[in-house]
Amino acid sequence: MTSLPIITLQNSEELPVLTPEISAPARRLPRWLKRPLPQPGMAFTSDVIVDLKLETVCESAKCPNRTECWSTKTATFMIGGNVCTRPCGFCSVPKGKTEELELDEPERVAEAALRLGLRYVVITSVTRDDLPDGGAEHWYRTVVAVREKTGAQVEVLTPDFRGNRAAVTRVIESRPDVFNHNTETVPRLYHRVRRNAEYQRTLDLLKQVKDEAPEMPTKSGLMLGLGETMDELFDVLADLRTVGCDMLTLGQYLQPSPEHLPVERFLPPEEFEHIGTMARSMGFSMVASGPFVRSSYHAGEMASHLVETGHSPPLTP
Repeated sequence: MTSLPIITLQNSEELPVLTPEISAPARRLPRWLKRPLPQPGMAFTSDVIVDLKLETVCESAKCPNRTECWSTKTATFMIGGNVCTRPCGFCSVPKGKTEELELDEPERVAEAALRLGLRYVVITSVTRDDLPDGGAEHWYRTVVAVREKTGAQVEVLTPDFRGNRAAVTRVIESRPDVFNHNTETVPRLYHRVRRNAEYQRTLDLLKQVKDEAPEMPTKSGLMLGLGETMDELFDVLADLRTVGCDMLTLGQYLQPSPEHLPVERFLPPEEFEHIGTMARSMGFSMVASGPFVRSSYHAGEMASHLVETGHSPPLTP
């Protein structure tokens, strides 16, 4: 079998990051988790986001990589508002009463991608269980708008749409270059980590994408350090391979505030590397595994390698 590379992110000297606030008196962070110095390149990205009145998961989810990504004019756009209908125990995106969808948001996202010069655009959203289609039509319009205005490749990172197969189909019809839906954790922990979500529903969504668009690369990610066992983790990875998942991200969970789930364990970079190697041996075409790996981190590089190595052809609208 051809050896495939694994992306490992482990040297904090080479990877400046901003660690979210950890509840006091939390245990001391390990040496490989460090805060970065502010970088001047962030201002341009921030100005574009503010000017176009857009939301990003970088800010709303307190991503530890925001400093690095924004300094290189990269951001992950979050559509559908900034309020989520799911009370997940790990996520800092605000929960509560949602507002009407902004019909011009797809065009504003496209304009932001153009101003930032993005050739690979990652789009995610809050979960909108209050909408009959979960926001699927809004997703479709956003992907199409970005592609028409910029010609960029587009990766979608979607919610589960409550198992609404027609909604998933509508997003597939927008022909994203990668379809990403996160598993987040092992089934035993779903009741406190991903409340109102279902493990089987996640697998079913990924399988549906492969059934309806076999050529479309699928991707999923998990956070580690929430109390999962290695046996549980590899059972999940086996399930993901069973439904044809191509790409995998594995990162360290970091508690965004004292109100969120605590970190049960900080995995060292060497352990992430080992887990990533094992995942690669299971048949994933691309694996990113490291403390600061997130679903959209270096997403374009992962997708580019997938195309370059011939594991999945580029998609055309």
